[in-house]
Amino acid sequence: MSEKRKLLRHFLAALAYRTQKALRGMPDGFEQFSPGSGVRTPHQLICHMMSVLGYARTFFIGGTFPPPKPTDWKNDLNAFHELLEDLGRYLDSDTPLKGTTEERMLQGPFADAMTHAGQLAMLRRFAGSPVRSENFIKADIRSNNLSADQPNPIAPDFPE
Repeated sequence: MSEKRKLLRHFLAALAYRTQKALRGMPDGFEQFSPGSGVRTPHQLICHMMSVLGYARTFFIGGTFPPPKPTDWKNDLNAFHELLEDLGRYLDSDTPLKGTTEERMLQGPFADAMTHAGQLAMLRRFAGSPVRSENFIKADIRSNNLSADQPNPIAPDFPE
């Protein structure tokens, strides 16, 4: 695997980690929380993240990726992580990118998805259930873990 692809795979692992950090301990019903003004709910954000990552996958397999509509929260969250794992397999393989570069994958769909992970954390604060900050340099992010089963923070900014 090229160094660029290793870095992209680690970026996906960081995305999985930050997404789960934003959702860990969320209050009941948070997936439907809306601060108003047409802002996406957490459930809609997860589906949108799947949409941009599905678009990224088309650069490996061709075709299109129809934007998913929110159905069942747990199923959609599992599908998000399955999509991360599928993208990880393509990054691990020799499958060439078609019509783009690793740099454009990072600046486009991968960065877009990370932005939305931050929005999930911000929505937690708006919902009255803020996510504790942490020093992400020390986070136990492993490139081979794109699942929903992410480790707890190692270095929260403000220990309990």
